[in-house]
Amino acid sequence: MKKSHSHILVVDDDQEIRILVARQLRRHGFVVDVAANGIEMRNILGTARIDLVVLDRIMPGEDGLTLCQELRTTSNIPVIMLTLLGSETDRIVGLEMGADDYIPKPFNPQELIARIRAVLRRANELPINTPDYRDRRLRFSGWTLDGRARRLTAPDGSIVTLTDGEFDLLKAFAERAGVVLNRDQLLDLTSGRQPGLFDRSIDMQIARLRRKLAAYADANEFIKTIRQRGYMFSADVVEADE
Repeated sequence: MKKSHSHILVVDDDQEIRILVARQLRRHGFVVDVAANGIEMRNILGTARIDLVVLDRIMPGEDGLTLCQELRTTSNIPVIMLTLLGSETDRIVGLEMGADDYIPKPFNPQELIARIRAVLRRANELPINTPDYRDRRLRFSGWTLDGRARRLTAPDGSIVTLTDGEFDLLKAFAERAGVVLNRDQLLDLTSGRQPGLFDRSIDMQIARLRRKLAAYADANEFIKTIRQRGYMFSADVVEADE
């Protein structure tokens, strides 16, 4: 079997689970570190390049949701959450907190491997070597998107009111103009900013964003639907002069 070499961090207070998961991951070619709590997790993250974290939901002290939120605010490392709480509500809460996937215990180790590979593949499909536009100003067709001020200005000088989720979606599109992005990629690019943004709600956010842009001419045509693939921002985007 081809070696993966991706570096996985398993965070679980249950030693048996840590051993089981680590053994399975190593059999499939992953490099593995384990941690029993948030302190050990941070120590490892400070010394190793981790590609994905497998995180237990229920732990004494700092629980998995708290640690997941911390990871989302400090890094883009994908997170798969393991939990005894397998209800739909618990899954939604985990996703809203920034988890990339959510697997109830007990779980099939082969399913965990497949989920890890899927999340890593999704993360690796995101466009790389993209300039950091987080605090920069972008211009397209007379519009100005100010990352520092989190403000969108229409060609006539009007300020367009956007929710945080709408702004982050537009920023993700503008930073990757001409690139087709599917729902999973858009979720990854906007996760941690707007609670409730997952699955088909991406489509609803895009529909609302299109309507707001369309109020200022034919700007809704900027976001193209690419059948069976996703969405693409079709405008020519340049960095604005300061």
